[in-house]
Amino acid sequence: MNKLTLKYLSLNFLLLISLLSSRFGTCNARNSVWKGNRRSIAEGKSSATINVLNYGAKGDGTSDDTKAFENAWVEACKVAGSTLLVPSGSTFLVGPVSFLGKGCKEKIVFQLDGKIIAPTSSSAWGSGLLQWIEFKTLTGITIKGKGIIDGRGSVWWNKSPAYDPADESESITKKDMMKEQLGTKMPSTKPTALRFYGSNGVTVNGITIQNSPQTHLKFDSCVNIQVSDFTTSSPGDSPNTDGIHLQNSKDAVIYRSTLACGDDCISIQTGCSNIYIHDVDCGPGHGISIGGLGKYNTKACVSNITVRDVTMHETTNGVRIKSWQGGSGSVKQVMFSNIQVSNVANPIIIDQYYCDGGGCHNETSAVAVSNINYINIKGTYTKQPIRFACSDSLPCTGLSLSNIALKPATDKARSLDPFCWEAHGEVKTQTLPPIKCLKTKKSPGAASQSNNDAC
Repeated sequence: MNKLTLKYLSLNFLLLISLLSSRFGTCNARNSVWKGNRRSIAEGKSSATINVLNYGAKGDGTSDDTKAFENAWVEACKVAGSTLLVPSGSTFLVGPVSFLGKGCKEKIVFQLDGKIIAPTSSSAWGSGLLQWIEFKTLTGITIKGKGIIDGRGSVWWNKSPAYDPADESESITKKDMMKEQLGTKMPSTKPTALRFYGSNGVTVNGITIQNSPQTHLKFDSCVNIQVSDFTTSSPGDSPNTDGIHLQNSKDAVIYRSTLACGDDCISIQTGCSNIYIHDVDCGPGHGISIGGLGKYNTKACVSNITVRDVTMHETTNGVRIKSWQGGSGSVKQVMFSNIQVSNVANPIIIDQYYCDGGGCHNETSAVAVSNINYINIKGTYTKQPIRFACSDSLPCTGLSLSNIALKPATDKARSLDPFCWEAHGEVKTQTLPPIKCLKTKKSPGAASQSNNDAC
């Protein structure tokens, strides 16, 4: 054997030893990091998927999985970009829970592919809570998937909830379940199903929220919001079940969503600006509303709102602005465009005399309404096509209407013409029905409204 052959064999031997060592080290590293799927992902320093089933969740629809969700959230929060997975094929019973941003890294994804249901026992809610599932003070939070959040709201809406065998626990009899539900009174304060508070960069995509006790999806004090391919599903007579509610929030886009509920499909409240809504299907419900604003003599500020390419069917209202007497502030720079209505009671409304529940009285101050544009609003109505009920002391100004074509769906609806009170603006094209009541000259009250609308 010559020197060249010995050198060749030695080199091959060294390469073999190196390869075996590398593979052995890799296996040990993997076993160390993923053993039991419970080791902290912070040690791995890379994003990971945290499955709630690995943190104690049963997913059987009857066991309380709240603590498991909390534990999984704590783990997911340790590394930016991690995903908390709620897997498909399971139903998770989760009580009131807050996913907090304190100590949480950015860009956490809540992947909802399964189903989350709310407890129907009054003991889970104490004396009453304002929200069921809450995400608070987060940066770059996303909730997405094809899953469902079911508030099981009928136990809140009805005084005597009916027994549903699908909710039956294996540990109790049908008779005991009926006795427990019928004998339990839910708190008077109803929770919102899903709420985001004080967060920047919120994305909601693909999920469904159904049968919420009250509002389905709420954004409070949030910025940079995106909602798409989102669905709400609740009966038209379910009380106060707004589809999407925004307050003190800005820079939001809501699109490609289907909203069926018992109140406003979308409600825009004080402190909102730069809101863009398009390609939304609304109904049943109360339409898309700005307000009610100025309740209890408060100041309200809303601006730069666009609602376009929306269909509404069997709703009580279409596009609406509503404010209480006695308030201050302003609603301005609003455009409603390409709205198709079908059997909508009141397609176009401004109501500065809004009063929900009675006990209201006349006041001179009001939330100023100006620069509101209505373009291409067409379809059928069942009550009154247009109603502008503006303040005596602070009339609406800068109203603009073009390409309005609204036809009565019933003979009864033919009897009500468009109504205007202290409404100032311009009809730019022929309309159906003709709008002859709009004032084209500003009144002294309208000219002085800038003193009241500073925001």
